[in-house]
Amino acid sequence: MKGLRLYLIGSAIAVIAYLVAQYYKPQPTNWTPTYLKEDKIPYGLYILKQRITDILPGAKVRVSRQPVYNTLKGQHFKSSSYLLVAGSINMDSLDFAQLKNYMNQGNSVFIASFNLGRFLSRALKTEMSTAVLMKEKGTPINFVNPAVKRAQDYVFNKNLGGMYFSRLDSAKVTVLGKNAEGGVNFIKYTFGKGALYILPNPQLLSNYNLLGQSGADYAAKALSYLPDNETLIWDEYNTRGNVDDESPLRVFFKYDQLRWAYYLALVSLIVFVLFEIKRRQRVIPIIEPLRNTSVDFVKVVGRLYYQQRNHTDLAQKKINYLMEYIRSNYRLKTTVPDQEFEAALVQRSGIDPETIRALIQIIQTINHSEKVSDEQLIELNKCIEKFYKKA
Repeated sequence: MKGLRLYLIGSAIAVIAYLVAQYYKPQPTNWTPTYLKEDKIPYGLYILKQRITDILPGAKVRVSRQPVYNTLKGQHFKSSSYLLVAGSINMDSLDFAQLKNYMNQGNSVFIASFNLGRFLSRALKTEMSTAVLMKEKGTPINFVNPAVKRAQDYVFNKNLGGMYFSRLDSAKVTVLGKNAEGGVNFIKYTFGKGALYILPNPQLLSNYNLLGQSGADYAAKALSYLPDNETLIWDEYNTRGNVDDESPLRVFFKYDQLRWAYYLALVSLIVFVLFEIKRRQRVIPIIEPLRNTSVDFVKVVGRLYYQQRNHTDLAQKKINYLMEYIRSNYRLKTTVPDQEFEAALVQRSGIDPETIRALIQIIQTINHSEKVSDEQLIELNKCIEKFYKKA
């Protein structure tokens, strides 16, 4: 039980430490195009949501997480607008029929999306393409109506206005905007007393674009085509999904920190289960590993040399090992440890001359001595150890 308690405490500390580290680590810029009203990332719609009442002062925003059919069925809107901003939309015949009925009653719809979906594209007889020129500064765009057209074309970073309509039903479409190459990039369909506005570049309404003066000006003018109605229905079905799809796990997997915390907890649980299974197994006898006798051997050899007191032989062995080290690492001839050898060793090893000079002197002294004293052997060992430390 003590081991289990320590394991649980250690796991809890690890989880807390990981969560704290994840929370405080620098977050890279998230360029995911979410088009959600509360997201402050570059391609979120936080700024648009905060400033929409400046463009449509009389509108009360109503958020919808249901399909178009469910949102509009049985409702009798007389003064409202429907705003849908998404990377792609999915609309079937029932949705479009309800949307047309909504517009026929005098309401307006504004769609900003790269992809209208198969059914809506066929129903409106439209196709979209991207401008061939892909560069940091995109294709210049502007409005057609002189009342809102700017003297100088709009040019946005990251080619935000690059999408245009490559096919249109010219008999039913009113062109509201074009790019510099003549491609139509903002259109209007009339349905009864209402209208459908389509902008193929939803990123023009994103936070990234609205932070600039030109981007804010373009978005305000584009959305100003919507009448100042009492209600603005903000569609989030195509960006967030159905409100019935919410679940605790979806919240966990939406955020990286919570997702990894979930995985870590799951792995810890699996390890805990395996640990408990192991604890309930038959006791396995402990087999002691073979003892390492290398240290004992070194001690025996050391005592043998100490008892024989053959300092000369021991000193020569230490010198020979040192010279072999110098030959292998510094590529120097060690036949005669003279001044020339000393200078070369200083240059090759980078060790200070005093250390090298002291080492060479003690080696020369021992080489010319018939018998090596205790003091000489100790001095030699100190010089060699000092050399190895600085090498």
